[in-house]
Amino acid sequence: MSVLRLECYYLGISTYFLESAMSDDYSVQDSTETNKIYNAKIIVVGVGGGGCNTIQHMIDNGLQNVEFIAVNTDANSLTRSTSDIKVQIGVKLTSGLGSGCDPNKGRKAAEESAEDIKKLLQGADMIFITAGMGGGTGTGAAPIIAQIAKEVGALTVAVVTKPFTFEGKRHAVNAESGITELSKNVDSLIVIDNDKLLRNLGANIAIIKAFECANDVLLNAVRGITDAITVPAFINLDFADVVTIMRGRGHAVICNGFGKGPNMVEDAVDKAINSPLVDQVDIKSASGVMAYVKINPNFPIIQLDNVCSAIQAYADEDADCKTGIFFDENLAEDEVSLTLLIAGISAVDPRKPANMARKELNSLNEREANKVAMFTDSTQNQTVSQTESTRIFESGGNSGSNQGQSSEAWNLPPILNSRNEF
Repeated sequence: MSVLRLECYYLGISTYFLESAMSDDYSVQDSTETNKIYNAKIIVVGVGGGGCNTIQHMIDNGLQNVEFIAVNTDANSLTRSTSDIKVQIGVKLTSGLGSGCDPNKGRKAAEESAEDIKKLLQGADMIFITAGMGGGTGTGAAPIIAQIAKEVGALTVAVVTKPFTFEGKRHAVNAESGITELSKNVDSLIVIDNDKLLRNLGANIAIIKAFECANDVLLNAVRGITDAITVPAFINLDFADVVTIMRGRGHAVICNGFGKGPNMVEDAVDKAINSPLVDQVDIKSASGVMAYVKINPNFPIIQLDNVCSAIQAYADEDADCKTGIFFDENLAEDEVSLTLLIAGISAVDPRKPANMARKELNSLNEREANKVAMFTDSTQNQTVSQTESTRIFESGGNSGSNQGQSSEAWNLPPILNSRNEF
């Protein structure tokens, strides 16, 4: 950990150490216990089949410093997860057989299990909610879980996908309605459009690879933010910076760029801004920008100014901008890797009005009301129950878990409340 990080991040505890040093009770153990207060507790919740697949991808790829919770109505699907905690919601409503692509059933399942979900989320400083929008459980339950996350005082960020066109009109209509509902209950919402990904990947890509690439984008989005909080830096970004950029900002995008050579900084920023995932987004409308910059330790100091100015050139002059500089010896001296989180944005192309999406959804639901599409294997071997409406299974595996608006207008996360004690 650098001296700069100690000065900025731990400034609030310097007085405590001074006072403790004058006490007979001061010991090394005291300082260790104090440091533990500043480890932000971050939870990633995967909701529905798509969300559970995404967090499994994160676990398999070694995402660290977070706790995973898999939430689904489909008990059979949960047996394939290696998440820290697996939660079967809506046991009475669905009998573990899924939601049948019905967001209303997914919503009711989450409401049925709301108290159990709340207990699991208590004490979190930041909660990511990931889901594939368009199905039943993810689309319907994610907004309810987001609402619960806000109630416990956590910074709440949703990272979700819009379905591929080949998944059908029903999924597209469900997704639009679900995203509208989800946006009401989160601090920041990152939506990955799978069709944009597909256009960038090429039409001949294998279907399994297309879904893997979508999961990679979600993984990189969550990793970019969590690394900014948890990885020691030369110029630090801490949890309070992330709160400033993401609290109550609404729609956001996250993008990556890489630059090499004399114009490496400008090239990296340009590639990030012109990423296909940022297509049709008004960057100038952003109210907050966070940059996670990786450079070689021998990076020319004169280029540091270029990093900030290149980013600021794309943003509004009144936007909150935070930059973290991280050393990576695997990069050459003339290389830069950049992750940009751009929050509080407006879309250039207005989304379909929510009431229109609901009318189309209601029409589809009427035509398919009598269809039964869910049959799964028996789950009698899963006997660890919390209530009649929820089953919670704790995994013995280790997936790497570690435990600018007025604070009067929002519930502060526990980690920020703890800082006020000094």
